[in-house]
Amino acid sequence: MTTRPVTKVPTRIMVMGPPGSGKSTLARMLGERLGLPVWHADALFHGLGWIARPRNEFIADMTVIAARPAWVIDGNYSSAHYGPATTDRLARSERIILLDLPRRTTIPRILRRVARYHGQQRPDSAPGCPERLDWAFLFYCWHWRRAVRQGVLRVLAGAEGRVIRYDRTPPLAWVMADLGRADSLGLLRSG
Repeated sequence: MTTRPVTKVPTRIMVMGPPGSGKSTLARMLGERLGLPVWHADALFHGLGWIARPRNEFIADMTVIAARPAWVIDGNYSSAHYGPATTDRLARSERIILLDLPRRTTIPRILRRVARYHGQQRPDSAPGCPERLDWAFLFYCWHWRRAVRQGVLRVLAGAEGRVIRYDRTPPLAWVMADLGRADSLGLLRSG
C-alpha cells in the first residue's frame, strides 16, 4: 500500500462492532487523544435497571448528538427500527471504525468485564445499570456475527468510503494513523 499524505483528522467518528470488541474503550481513547466529546449509545438507550428507554426518546437524543460539530459515538443500533438514530450518525460521520472481531476474542472480554464490574456501574453504561451476568445478552453476543453483523455491514455499505475495518484489536497508534490517511478508507487492517 502506498502511503498518501495525511488528510484532516476527522471530528465525527463512529465506532461499531460486536459486544466485547472494545468500542467504548477505543471511543474513550480517541476522545481523549483528539479532544472530542464521547457518547456511548448503550448509555443513551438504557434507563434504570437496563430497561430500554422509549424508542422516540433514544432516537431524539441520538439525532441531537449527531447534529453537533464534533463527537465520537460508540455503539451500533443500526437496524431500520432506529431510523434517524442510525441515518443521522452515518450521514454526518467522517470516519466509521468497525471493530470486526471474532467471538473467540469478544466472549472472554465480556466475561472478564462482568467479573470486573459485577454489581457496579461501568463508565460507559447508563446510570442505574450495574454490570451483571445476563444469559440472554450472552446468547445475543454468541450469535452476533451470524445474526447482527450482516445488518451492520449492509448499513455501512453506503458509507464504504469512510469505513476502516479491523479484524483484530488495533493499537491506538494504528487507529490514529489510519484516521488521517486518505488511503486508509475501505481498509481492512489485520495484523
